[in-house]
Amino acid sequence: MKAVVYEKPYSVAVRDVDDPRIEHPNDVIVRVTSSAICGSDLHMYEGRTAAEPGIVFGHENLGVIEETGSGVVSLSKGDRVVMPFNVACGFCKNCLAGDTGFCLTVNPGFAGGAYGYVAMGPYKGGQADRLRVPFADFNCLKLPQGDELETDFILLADIFPTGYHGCELAQVSPGESVAVYGAGPVGLMAAYSALLRGAATVFVVDRVPERLEKAREIGAVPIDFSKGDPVPQIMDRTGGEGTDKGIDAVGYQAQAHDASHEEPASVLNSLVDTVRPTGRLGVPGLYVPSDPGGPDEHAKRGQLLVSIGRMFEKGQRMGTGQCNVKRYNRQLRDLIIAGRARPSFVVSHELPLDQAPQAYEKFDKRVEGYTKVVLHPALAA
Repeated sequence: MKAVVYEKPYSVAVRDVDDPRIEHPNDVIVRVTSSAICGSDLHMYEGRTAAEPGIVFGHENLGVIEETGSGVVSLSKGDRVVMPFNVACGFCKNCLAGDTGFCLTVNPGFAGGAYGYVAMGPYKGGQADRLRVPFADFNCLKLPQGDELETDFILLADIFPTGYHGCELAQVSPGESVAVYGAGPVGLMAAYSALLRGAATVFVVDRVPERLEKAREIGAVPIDFSKGDPVPQIMDRTGGEGTDKGIDAVGYQAQAHDASHEEPASVLNSLVDTVRPTGRLGVPGLYVPSDPGGPDEHAKRGQLLVSIGRMFEKGQRMGTGQCNVKRYNRQLRDLIIAGRARPSFVVSHELPLDQAPQAYEKFDKRVEGYTKVVLHPALAA
C-alpha cells in the first residue's frame, strides 16, 4: 500500500510499504478515507525529536472497517469509524480511570501509545491506504454511515478533543474570560471549545493573519503578538485584572514576541502573567523531555526556565498532559451530529495522499493559508 514515510528532517515521501494484517483477535483493518496532518507531526518532520527514518506518519485517522479479528464483538466490516490518536487497551489502571492517553499496556516501559509517532509504540500511522487498529472494540468510535461531515469527524481523532481537553485542564466555566496562546488548529479548537462551554470572552494570541482571522470569525478576540507583548494587550482589555483561565496551545517551540528566535518557556511565562491570581492554566501544548534542536543545553533536555515563583505567588494551578481522547470524543461526536459543533472551520486543504510532501512543506512554513490539512488516500491526484 501507499504511505507517508519520514526520510530525514524536512523530507517525507509517499512510498510502498507492507499492507497491515490482523495480528491479534482484537484487531481490525481500516481502509483510511481521511488522515490529517497534525502540528505535532511537524516536530518529527523538522527533526526536533528522536524519530528515525522509516516511520509511517499519521495519528489522526478515519475510515471504513475492511476486516475484523475473531475476537472483535462490537464492530463489523463496513462500519465507519474514527480512532483516537491514543492507542489504549481499555483495561489497565489508567484506562479504567479514563486516562487513556497514558495506557500502561500498549507501549511497555512508557505510559501511552499512539499511531505513527516516535517513542509511542510499534503502531504504524494512518497517512496510508490502510491501518491496523489494536484493541479495536475499545479504540474505534462508530460514526454515521456515508461520507457526510467527514472533515468534522476526522477532527475527533485529536485536535477537537485536545482543544476541549485544554479547557478541561483549565476548568473553563460559563461566563469566564480565557486567554488561548496559539491559533494553530489546537489553539483554535481550544478557543472554540471555550465558547462551547460558555466562556464570556476568549482572547487568542498569534501572529499569523489567517489564523487570527479564523479566531475572529468564531467570536474570539484576536491578539497579534507581532504588534507588541500580548500580556499588556490582554490586561488593557480586562481592566488590568487578567483572565480567569489560560491555555497553552503552542508548546516547546514557542517564539519570542518579536518572532526572531525560539523561547521555549515564553508562552508558559506569558500565561502566568496573563491569568489572574488563583486562576488556572491548561497546557495541552506539547513539551518533550528531549529536543535535539533546542536553543540551549537546558532546552535540549526539556528543562525550561519557568516563573514558578510568580506562579506560586499568584496561587495559580496548572494542568498538563496529552489528551485522553476517549474521555471526550463520543460527546463531541454527538455535538457534531446534532449540528451544535462544526470544527471543520479549521480545515484549509483537502488533498490526495500523493501531495503529502508538498503539504508538509507548506504547512510547516505556514504559507498559502495552510492551517489544517486532511489527506484522502482515495482522492485522485
